[in-house]
Amino acid sequence: MTRELPLHENSILGKDGLVSRRTFLTGGLLLTGAALAGCQTAVGLPDQAELPDENFDYATAYAALPDGEYTWPAINYKNFDESYLRQIVEYKTRERPGTIIVDPYNNYLYWTLGNKKALRYGIGVGRAGFDWSGEALIRVKREHPIWRPPREMIARKPSLERYWEKGYPPGLKNPLGARAMDLWQGPVDTLFRIHGTNKPSSIGKSVSSGCIRMWQQDVIDLFNRVPLRTKVVVLSKDPNAEA
Repeated sequence: MTRELPLHENSILGKDGLVSRRTFLTGGLLLTGAALAGCQTAVGLPDQAELPDENFDYATAYAALPDGEYTWPAINYKNFDESYLRQIVEYKTRERPGTIIVDPYNNYLYWTLGNKKALRYGIGVGRAGFDWSGEALIRVKREHPIWRPPREMIARKPSLERYWEKGYPPGLKNPLGARAMDLWQGPVDTLFRIHGTNKPSSIGKSVSSGCIRMWQQDVIDLFNRVPLRTKVVVLSKDPNAEA
């Protein structure tokens, strides 16, 4: 079930409105001159972090991260399957560079880079992550988002009613974590979110609630790369399944 919200609600346009001389607009995507092994350019917002390479420092990438009023805890990344760590992978798709492709069946999110490459993140998939599939655009990006439990969750757990009106405040315990990216189809909010999580152990798993969860460090990284109106494709079937 969908609901309509004002398009300007908590919207942002990135860190600032400046674009460097090396940045130009192509097909609605900002392209930077950052080099990438196997790719000529990296898509996305200007001034984003360098893309991971074979010398990427995971200890630093997943260390405790100061972020305004909060410091997001370090991720004990060595306890996880390496495939869920932020990394560049081979990825064939017909989608344009800069598209986000969510594979809820294998717990991956891909940000396509062109030249058969993508930046892949591990994700945790809640029930809502399997309830919706298709195409949408990121129309709202929220830093330190407020969380409002859906009515279905309140029905199961009435104690959450107190968060319906004003929402659960931002912070380390907030279920949406450090960032949220809300997906819309035209003027309609799909209620599907890409967001952080206060339960890092849920990455790589199917969980009972939420949409697409990412480690706080990863959702901030993605948030700082993708502009508003980024296309998101949520797969409707397992790409590894036999036809």
